[in-house]
Amino acid sequence: MIYLAHGASGNAESMKPYVAGLEHRGLSARAVGLPVRKAEEVTERYRDQVDDYPNAVIGGHSFGGRVASLLAAQEPPRALVLLSYPLHRPGHPEDLRVAHWPRITCPVLLLSGEADPFARLELLRASIQLLPDGRLITYPGVSHGLRSVLGDALDRIAVFVNGLPPPG
Repeated sequence: MIYLAHGASGNAESMKPYVAGLEHRGLSARAVGLPVRKAEEVTERYRDQVDDYPNAVIGGHSFGGRVASLLAAQEPPRALVLLSYPLHRPGHPEDLRVAHWPRITCPVLLLSGEADPFARLELLRASIQLLPDGRLITYPGVSHGLRSVLGDALDRIAVFVNGLPPPG
């Protein structure tokens, strides 16, 4: 099962195109709803919505991905999928949100727009080295959100998940 949480300006309903698209590709998926507070304060809310956590693929868009990454650093899931990860606040590339990344031991797939104001591309490429098993896919001209390349992003998630070792 793949669990995806929404960004700070969204809700579980806003993840419906992702869930439906993954299911269309033969993968079970579910949206995770989170209150918008500090990411560190809602990891347990995320965890409470995941069945069979050790065998789950978790992740999300922006804020939802950040929460999932913090959770994965505490307790490894099967894998982590980060969509438009908010590497830093717009205009503040000096405040990287990656201190926990070296503690993420599961495979990680990051998909990001190359014009994302929340993730300067050169910083994202350098930061991925902090992940023991990280892969980065970027989209030229795409900003903070992957709707314009959703089909390709979902195809890449499906390839990533289908290439993982069998659960448990």
